[in-house]
Formats: sequence, C-alpha cells, structure tokens
Amino acid sequence: MSKSLLDNLLDSIFDADWVGKRGEKLTERELKLVNLFGRRGKTLRNVYIPKDNGETSEIDVIYVTQKGIFVFESKNYSGWIFGDENSQYWTVMLPNKQKNRFYNPIKQNRTHVKWLGAFVGSNIPLFSLIVFSERCELKKISVESSDVRVIKRDRTYAAVRSIWEAVPDVLSEEAVDDLYRRLQPLTEVEEAVKLAHVESIRTRYPKERVPRKPETAGPEPETPASGAPGTCPRCGKALVLRTAKSGPHAGKRFYGCSGFPACRYTQSLSETPTQTE
Repeated sequence: MSKSLLDNLLDSIFDADWVGKRGEKLTERELKLVNLFGRRGKTLRNVYIPKDNGETSEIDVIYVTQKGIFVFESKNYSGWIFGDENSQYWTVMLPNKQKNRFYNPIKQNRTHVKWLGAFVGSNIPLFSLIVFSERCELKKISVESSDVRVIKRDRTYAAVRSIWEAVPDVLSEEAVDDLYRRLQPLTEVEEAVKLAHVESIRTRYPKERVPRKPETAGPEPETPASGAPGTCPRCGKALVLRTAKSGPHAGKRFYGCSGFPACRYTQSLSETPTQTE
C-alpha cells in the first residue's frame, strides 16, 4: 500500500490534476500491451461526449475494438479502497488512518456509458472498467453487475482478455475505424468546453474530497474559509483562508487549497480564481 520513491517524488513536484492525468496515461500504456498480444483496438483519452442538455461527459480512456468499446474510469489513488456498487460514495483510507470519500466510480462510469451509447448507437456493446492504481489496495469492493469490472491497473490485460474471449466480434475493422474517426474529434474540444465540464462537476459534487496522499499542513494553521467558494476545483479539497508570509503580496489574505503543497491552487478574496506554478 505504501508509495514508491518515484511516486513520492512525483507527488512533491506535480499537482493532483497532473497525477490524475498520469494515471490515464498509464492505463493507455496497459492497452498497448493488450494490442501487443494480438487483441487489436484503437485508444482515445479524455473524450468529451455531448449530453442532451448541452453539457459534456468526460471519459478518461476508451478502447474501440471489434468486440465493442471498453470504457475506462481511471482512479490514481493510494490507500485502502472500500465501496459497493450501489453506494453513492466510496472511501479511501490513507496510511495515517485518515478517511476521505469520493463519488462511486461505477455510477460515474455508468453515466459515461449512457451518453457514449447515445452518441454511437445502442447496437455497440459497451464494457465498463474501473481502474485503480497499483499503489492502492482494493480492500472491500462489492460488485454485482456482470458488465462492470473493478481492477488494479496491472490487471487491465487480464480483464480485457476475459471480456474479449467471452463475446463475439460485432464490428468489422472498417466499422472500428469509422467509430474512431467519429470519436477522435471529441478529444480536441475547446478550452471553454473543458472549463464548463469542470464547473458542472463542482456544482454537482461540492463536498467530494479525494486526496492522493495524506494532507500536509500549509505554512500556517488552516482557518476555515468563511464565505469561501467551497472546494478546490483542481483536487476537490476544502479551500482555507491564509495570509501570504513573503513576497510582493506579504500580509494579504487569500484562499488556498488545504492540500498544499501537493496542490498549489489559490484564489484571491475579490478576484477570479488563479493557479500558482
């Protein structure tokens, strides 16, 4: 369950959003291994599927094959993971016994599958896979649906293989290419679409907190941010009120992410949100 030296180093250098994207990239790498062993497919990351209300549903990774489309929700967390298919939230317990909750990834991916099915057509089989980091332990996970897999990333090949061998081909190679061409533009949406998607998530799940490692105190005791805009839009932790100790803004108050230094998001008391390097 403990992190490797490399993981700790990366966490100290990069923010939580980068860590999440790294998880998606590692899942994509596992799918290259699937291709290497003779199961051909085309991979896309960060696919923004349109919804009928004008919003989007972002899928971390999809794998388009002759069997159908494998839909991956990537969770790059550390710690012990607890959850069941029907709960609204799951729990991650860190090595220091701190517990935090995050939205049920099975429900999350079910929404992705719903809108992807509406986009590509109901005749395309869709398979839901929830992929956690090798750094975590799936301590107590309950899944009843046969069309859902909850696995650690190093089991990606085995999970895809088991589905692959159980279902017949339903698409020709030409149909796979056509699907890929339809979906690929959805990975190149404008920045405004991505920002709108993030804001929609913040509105629906304002209290969700999903730290990648134990929270670390900032440069001063954290003060509840009365009147603060809720949670950090980058990692989901609470915003707290702080005072700059040095630099050109020394003495000024600002909202900062309680996950500092892992997340360095800040927001002025009166201005629009900003992000530090």
